[in-house]
Amino acid sequence: MSALRTGLIPSPRRGGAPAVPRPAARPAAAAPAPPPVPASAWLPRAPCAPETCVESAHTAAAVPRAVLRLVSLLAVVAAGIALIPAVGRFPAGTRDRLVRAWCRTIVRTAGVRVRSTGAAPPRGGLLLVANHISWLDIPLLAAVRPGRMLAKAEIRRWPVAGALVAGGGALFIERDRLRALPGTVARVADTLRGGAAVVVFPEGSTWCGRARGRFRGAAFQAALDARAAVQPVRLRYRYDGGAPATVPAFVGSDSLPASVWRVVTARGLVAEVDVRPVLPPGAAPDRRTLARTAEEAVAPAGTAHPARTAYPAARTAHPAARTNAEAPAHL
Repeated sequence: MSALRTGLIPSPRRGGAPAVPRPAARPAAAAPAPPPVPASAWLPRAPCAPETCVESAHTAAAVPRAVLRLVSLLAVVAAGIALIPAVGRFPAGTRDRLVRAWCRTIVRTAGVRVRSTGAAPPRGGLLLVANHISWLDIPLLAAVRPGRMLAKAEIRRWPVAGALVAGGGALFIERDRLRALPGTVARVADTLRGGAAVVVFPEGSTWCGRARGRFRGAAFQAALDARAAVQPVRLRYRYDGGAPATVPAFVGSDSLPASVWRVVTARGLVAEVDVRPVLPPGAAPDRRTLARTAEEAVAPAGTAHPARTAYPAARTAHPAARTNAEAPAHL
């Protein structure tokens, strides 16, 4: 995360008791609690929080439909996990088509329509990078091209999602060990040299979609070392009418069950997957330039960069926001 923020709590004013009694002053609002201390100060953090950034789409009338969607979603995920060993025996082309179809089905079963433009190279080592908003991002990117996801080690212990990510061949990392970073970069580079795709969210944290984070350069170093192409993908969530939607966002102190329930109760959600032009090997001389080029490729018009506008404002409006502890963590 970026450097820790410290909240400044004003001290009580000093002075003697007044000579003439006065009406009791209204108690001051309690200062917000400082954000919890993360495991490591170098990890990224986002100022987005569910109570301030995420819309609520819940209505009583939506509950029966939401329950049906939720049961269907669990059934689709469970069926896919059970079939992972069998699907693994298929030829690569057939296996990829089945995985892509399954991931699209997951998103659609949750009640989210998918609009996709562009395509990724179907073969060869590829670093697939995207902005990070929701848990839905993972199946959406797998529908672009199945690959090995770079994920924090804690995900392995999650119910259902842990088995799903591990079954997909995730590259697990220990986020709180900065010394492990070179080894992680080397593993990603080896995977790319082997001709596989690696999925990375370089912001390192989920954002609400109205603001965004910087792309960090470590994973891009792996692409440079392996001389692999980089595939930027822009993810956006909207309503049928075109208005931006933050309902799918999985940010701050949000829990995975709460986020899933919010999605299945919503109506008219659309996920837009825009596969941008691929950045071939040699497109940039160093990892910072490559990260910046990919970041600019996925930046939607109208979203603010935290270093310019959104971040200072969000720090003021959301002083207790923290990075989602359950979001897949990446370099």
